[in-house]
Amino acid sequence: MKQIVLTDLCSLNMGQSPESTTYNEVGIGLPFFQGNADFGEIHPETRVWCSSPAKIANAGDILISVRAPIGAMNLATEQCCIGRGLAALTPYEDKCNRQYLYYAIQSRVKELIAKGTGSTFKAIGKKVLETTLIPFYSLEEQDEIVMRLQKIDSVISERREQQELLDRLVRSRFIEMFGDPVSNPMKWKTLSFRQAGARLSDGPFGSNLKSEHYTETGVRVIRLGNIGVGKFVDTDKSYISIEHYEKLKKYTCRGGEIVIGTLGEPNLRACIIPDNIEVAINKADCVHYIPKSDVLNERFVCQYINCPETLLLAAGMVHGQTRSRISSGQIAQMPIFIPPMERQEQFAAFVQATDKSKSAIQRSLDELKILKKSLMQKYFG
Repeated sequence: MKQIVLTDLCSLNMGQSPESTTYNEVGIGLPFFQGNADFGEIHPETRVWCSSPAKIANAGDILISVRAPIGAMNLATEQCCIGRGLAALTPYEDKCNRQYLYYAIQSRVKELIAKGTGSTFKAIGKKVLETTLIPFYSLEEQDEIVMRLQKIDSVISERREQQELLDRLVRSRFIEMFGDPVSNPMKWKTLSFRQAGARLSDGPFGSNLKSEHYTETGVRVIRLGNIGVGKFVDTDKSYISIEHYEKLKKYTCRGGEIVIGTLGEPNLRACIIPDNIEVAINKADCVHYIPKSDVLNERFVCQYINCPETLLLAAGMVHGQTRSRISSGQIAQMPIFIPPMERQEQFAAFVQATDKSKSAIQRSLDELKILKKSLMQKYFG
């Protein structure tokens, strides 16, 4: 497979930050994108404009982040100003299909990250980009590669939309059956989590659990990255030895129980530990939660916590304010309404049925990702 340097296929325009006095939020000048923080799923989202841009990218340019995180990409939809966190690539139309170049660079992200320098935030310069090698195909071959990869991306997008639709369905069903957690329109009896019999415990802090304690196998450690909104994310797997677990037994949690994330986005979210995890411990900033079984159903509690409105109920929180962390003490003081258990169990059955559909979609997604990875390897090495 013949390979050529990136700049044989496109022109390269490194971003430069203009004077801060030229920034504005009222639409004067060009949209100003400083880095990855301005990126959407496909296209950047304008938050700031610049009246005197230093470097300009054009509609259709590929924008690539050159500072942490290196390699994130978006497509410009209009002429814009780019700061030093970005570079713009303009494909030569007689040599390169724009979407082909996008996929080709996507295949080189790990390589670009490895070449990043800097003690605090890794970054790459112009030389790294312009000397990056890209497989060279004829325009007809590029079109064929793009068509195949876009078909897969299209189905992946559909599957993700189906997952989101099911998530919205569960949220809607919760509100339909129980009402808004803040206003409690159905006038359910309300207790604090502690009054409702919930047991809450933070994970081990400080010297009790450090990175050097992790092992290849042993007892599972549940980390913040494992806690999605109603979904246990099983890609980040960490373990401690059975010997070290003996010292941390009081932090034990098991499959079927709830863990709550108290940092990140959103900084109050919960999921149920999968049944195939028999024994685990929760890391710091992950709150282990066991409801009193005759008062609260686990799936009802999980969805209650994941309602966006519930974030406002954490002690000390007001609308529009953000916190770096919500403590287990705050969660214990939060109010939770107590509908009849029969109704909670009806909702739980609905969630379980929905979860089966989501699992089938996830299996399809995983297969599609494997297929795309295989094709990317075939075309780009």
